[in-house]
Amino acid sequence: QDDRAPNTPWNKTIIYETHVRGMTMRHPGVPEHLRGTYLGLASDAVVDHLLGLGVNAVELMPVHQFVADRRLVERGLTNYWGYNSIAFLAPHVGYATGGLGQQVSEFKSMVRTLHRAGLEVILDVVYNHSGEGDQLGPTLSLRGVDNSLYYRLNPDNPRFYMDYSGTGNSLNILHLGLVTDSLRYWVTDMHVDGFRFDLAPVLTRGYEAGHASAFFEIIQQDPVLSKVKLIAEPWDASPDGYQLGRFPPGWAEWNGAFRDCVRRFWRGEPGMVPELASRLSGSSDIYAPSGRRTYASINFVTCHDGFTLTDLVSYDKKYNAANGEDNRDGADVNYSSNWGVEGPTDSVRIQRARDRMKRNLLATLFLSQGVPMLLGGDEIGRSQQGNNNAYCQDNEISWFDWDVGETGWDMYNFVRDLIGVMQANPILRRRAFFTGTAPTGMHTKDVTWIRPDGTEMTDDDWST
Repeated sequence: QDDRAPNTPWNKTIIYETHVRGMTMRHPGVPEHLRGTYLGLASDAVVDHLLGLGVNAVELMPVHQFVADRRLVERGLTNYWGYNSIAFLAPHVGYATGGLGQQVSEFKSMVRTLHRAGLEVILDVVYNHSGEGDQLGPTLSLRGVDNSLYYRLNPDNPRFYMDYSGTGNSLNILHLGLVTDSLRYWVTDMHVDGFRFDLAPVLTRGYEAGHASAFFEIIQQDPVLSKVKLIAEPWDASPDGYQLGRFPPGWAEWNGAFRDCVRRFWRGEPGMVPELASRLSGSSDIYAPSGRRTYASINFVTCHDGFTLTDLVSYDKKYNAANGEDNRDGADVNYSSNWGVEGPTDSVRIQRARDRMKRNLLATLFLSQGVPMLLGGDEIGRSQQGNNNAYCQDNEISWFDWDVGETGWDMYNFVRDLIGVMQANPILRRRAFFTGTAPTGMHTKDVTWIRPDGTEMTDDDWST
């Protein structure tokens, strides 16, 4: 009852994506007994770091109770990211200091502390599949309760599952009570401020036309859920899984087109200027047709899935051997560049080029229309040693290294200043898209594109 949500408007929201354990395991300011926990994330040292940076929303990677895949355990690894839920109404016990029985109170304490600091809490939730795997997986929860009710079964052979998520099973989202009850619980009892839906297209995949939109309609009509922040990851593992721009009003989306365009432009690919203009101005080509506004676009350059910012400018290729899959996992196309040599280097020239490129990418992120999302650790130069799929690395590969020296804290100050510029200038936080024309009663267009020589761009400039 003493927990009041910040209720930050979408157009003022600045998201920091992070991991409860990874952010706190090596932080020198977090007491050892709190490292890797909800209370560690709510410690003064972490909160001060976030407030000093200027972000106002923390997006937490999965905190529903999850399990590790047997194949990972047999290799001495674990499911570090947590996209393997088995209990949608329980906080993960592994992030509680007191173990079983303490996770609810400690999670609530974390949320309350973050709210008092003005920080919203958004949860990355996984309702597209469960941690029970395919037909050979363990019976841990829903499979033992009612397999045919909770899962999408193959109509030709019900022993097998429909697998739209690439994990072995897909949940039957038409059994909406489970999902909506879970969402309401996390809002009304745990006081979170929103959700990011992993592989969101799976939620409607394969249903008849009349049923495909049922989930979104129920969310929109719900007096609780319709008032929180809703973010879709707009792709899944299906051949036509890229659904960017196809979610209904009221939803924001991770804008993968922004990520790819900005990366390609800054590594010097030709012909990117016209698309870059659209991404800088809020991606109206993607979101305006459905009646949404600039804040439907969650802009990001990096996220948990892929290279960190430092690795993006340090590696041409991925280095995932530690995952035990012969480097076959993770994206092969990253639009990255090492700027002269692969991996860490003593070359001052290359270090300066990389630093300049990181600043270019960050400036583009925070000075574009839309909602910026910063990958936790990018502000201090975090590296995963070239691993672009560290989902199973519960170790120094994934944990934040806070011993970053002067260079790391210079970058922190740069990001802080960028966020300050964004917050101080309402023009960078518009709700409506630019039109390229003069508003009523004005003599100046709402946006003008300028050539390097200071003159306005012409049609010929856009096509070259």
